[in-house]
Amino acid sequence: MKILISGASVAGPALAWFLHRDGHEVTVVERAPALRDSGYAVDFRGPAFEVLEELGILEEVRAHATGMTGTDLLDADGAHAGALPPEIFAGELEVPKREVTRILHEHTARTVRYVFDDSIDRIEQDATGVRVGFERSAPDTYDLVVGADGIYSVVRRLVFAPHSEAIRHLGLSGAGFSTANHLGLDHRGALWQTPGRAVYVFSAADRDRMSVSLSFASDSPALDLLDRAEQERITRDRMAGAGWLLPRLLEDMSAATDFYFSSACQVHLDRWSEGRVVLVGDAGHCAAPTSGMGTSQALIGAHTLARHLAASGDHTKAFASYEQELRPYVTENQEIGREGARRFGA
Repeated sequence: MKILISGASVAGPALAWFLHRDGHEVTVVERAPALRDSGYAVDFRGPAFEVLEELGILEEVRAHATGMTGTDLLDADGAHAGALPPEIFAGELEVPKREVTRILHEHTARTVRYVFDDSIDRIEQDATGVRVGFERSAPDTYDLVVGADGIYSVVRRLVFAPHSEAIRHLGLSGAGFSTANHLGLDHRGALWQTPGRAVYVFSAADRDRMSVSLSFASDSPALDLLDRAEQERITRDRMAGAGWLLPRLLEDMSAATDFYFSSACQVHLDRWSEGRVVLVGDAGHCAAPTSGMGTSQALIGAHTLARHLAASGDHTKAFASYEQELRPYVTENQEIGREGARRFGA
């Protein structure tokens, strides 16, 4: 079949590899002008390792492990107040997300067509195929369309439901960036919390740099859609007067070249497919960053969808089997995500 995937992060390229292996012609369209080079480190747990091995990239991914040894708990004044084992934040294997995205792209670039700096803006389907319009490219027709385009999925909005109906905010938002490692962390993190606010910092591969996450209680995911200046202003307001190293970290935030902002949200839908269109990864069933399961779930979802498509000549049956198998796993991970948000005081 001729298949279009929207989204070139994790679920999209992984699914593209499986689909090409099974004989399909695959195109991946990505709104960003190039591979994204920001985001938290991502965790791999349980069955995700089997998917990485089947993709043929497990050892390459392992080579970029952060090697975290644990996380120190700090009190309101920044003094040591305990410690957490590495698996609390790093899972069984933690890797910078940019490395995972790069590896998946390099593994598929020769066999899958990638179109960057473009996005879907129209989807019409019937029993014969899916007609897709793009912001930049000429319209085209596909046998199937897959939305793997994240929590603010264009495919989901066009075919399933508006963001307001699909996205559930967990009461937590925040900014992330990297800066100089002025805490002297060495493959270790530090977690500082007060009611409604949290700071997590860690340093791994580059001992001269540390990653920073500034989180705060919030009441809407709409903050994600604001421009950087407004996101910085809101972060400063919510962190004002917090003490510890916050004044310096807020200065570092403004100077960062890799700033990003996100909210802890989940996606809940009654169904993950409609006709010849199907959702995978965060687009269909985001469990929230606080679950620590997003990347594993994306890989397992892509593998499950491809496996059922390969086993059935009928996409309708394949989509139904994919959802039936995966939904219990997603439900469990979403509960983990909600509990994680509660731990951060949201």
